[in-house]
This record gives sequence, C-alpha cells and structure tokens, in this order.
Amino acid sequence: MFRPTLTYRLGDRDVNRLGYGAMQLAGPGVFGPVKDETRAAEVLRNAVAAGVNHIDTSDFYGPHETNKLIKKVLHPYPDDLCIVTKVGAQRDAKGGWLPAFTPEAITRAVEDNLRHLGLESMDVVNLRSMLDVNQPKEGSLEPQLEALTELKNRGLIRHIGLSNVTAKQIADAQKITPVVCVQNMYNLAHRRDDALIDTLAQQGIAYVPFFPLGVFHPCSHRSLNRLPPMSMPPLCRLRWPGCCVAHLISC
Repeated sequence: MFRPTLTYRLGDRDVNRLGYGAMQLAGPGVFGPVKDETRAAEVLRNAVAAGVNHIDTSDFYGPHETNKLIKKVLHPYPDDLCIVTKVGAQRDAKGGWLPAFTPEAITRAVEDNLRHLGLESMDVVNLRSMLDVNQPKEGSLEPQLEALTELKNRGLIRHIGLSNVTAKQIADAQKITPVVCVQNMYNLAHRRDDALIDTLAQQGIAYVPFFPLGVFHPCSHRSLNRLPPMSMPPLCRLRWPGCCVAHLISC
C-alpha cells in the first residue's frame, strides 16, 4: 500500500505530498449523482487509509454531489485531514460550466461548501478565476478576493488560494490577502508554469497542479461532449475546470 513520506506546508497544515482530487467522484462529466456510491465510498476510505490527508474538492462537482459524499463517508473527519475547496464557478441545467464570480456568489458558494461538507470553517478556499474558463487570463480579481477576505475575517475560511491564474494576478492578490497555494494545470506536456513554480517555492507558497498526470479520458466519450474544447496534451483535446489529482510539488 502506498505510504507518502514527504510533507509540505499548506496553510497551517503539514500535508503529505500526494493528495486526492475528488472531482471524478460525481457523475459522468462531473455532473449528476455518483454513478456507484459504494465504489466511490471505498475510494475515499482507501485514500485516507493509505495516508492521504489532503482532499481537493468543490461544491460545483455534481453540483453538491461530491461534497455530500465526502461528508457521508468521512465525517467526522480525521484530525489531520485538510479539505480544500474552490469557488468561482457554477453549473447550468445541462452540466455546462459558468462563472459564479460576483461577491454574492462567492459568499454563497463558501456557505454551500461548509454546509455540504459539515464544517464550520474551511482549511483553504481557492478562488478559481473564470475570466476565461479554459485558461488563465489577465484581469482583476479584487472584488472576489475582498469577498473571501471578509469571510476569512468572519472565521469561515482559514486560508485563501488561487486557481487558473497568472503570475501578475498572484502578485496583485498578495497585496489584498496572503496566498497559501496556487492551483493551475501542470504536467509533462503542459509546463508553462516552470518559472512560476520556482518563484512560489521561494515565497513558501504551495503549487498544487491539477491534471498532473495528464487526461486519460478518450475524446469520444459521450459524457464529455458538452465540455469546452481547448488545447491539451495529445491524449485528449478536452478539459474542464477542476482537478482529477491534487499533487503538491512545491511549497
């Protein structure tokens, strides 16, 4: 059985290097109920038993389905389990990905995550930039970060991270609030953040890539047809916001 040994600092937690991204626990296309709840529950239990103490999730997985399952299977949570969520997106009636980027939407999303996970405070909340659903795009994130900072002041969030962002957005965000992690796409075929990773490491900010192993879903899969096309590694020409595997490679 895999037993992680290296640990990194994530907010005020020491977490094992390999975490679990809960995106695929929801139904096909990350939409709708869990297809096989028994098997999904087994995956969660086995991950924690194997030493995973960092789970990356979001209430827009399903929506709500993944967080409800995590609560059902793992609550009350182990003391060392760090649960990280992200906000900034929502789903339409057909499973499409839409921005939910107003301060009001950000606040509502955090409250939904807390309720569905059965928590009083989130360890880390990542702001997922939706200025471009497919890739980082320059633009101000100030209103959204101010909303998260207010929630942090209320004790609903311990730490704030960023997702799908540029180096400039990270620097600008640090003028508003401390940033404990950055979650962008990164893998062998998609390495544009190489320099950024070094910069973040010097600052003690964890880099938590999504799709670190690439994407292995065949492009012809019907459940993915509604997802936005974009440039991806040769294995697949489709991707969607979120993460399949959370994997700390720098802190």
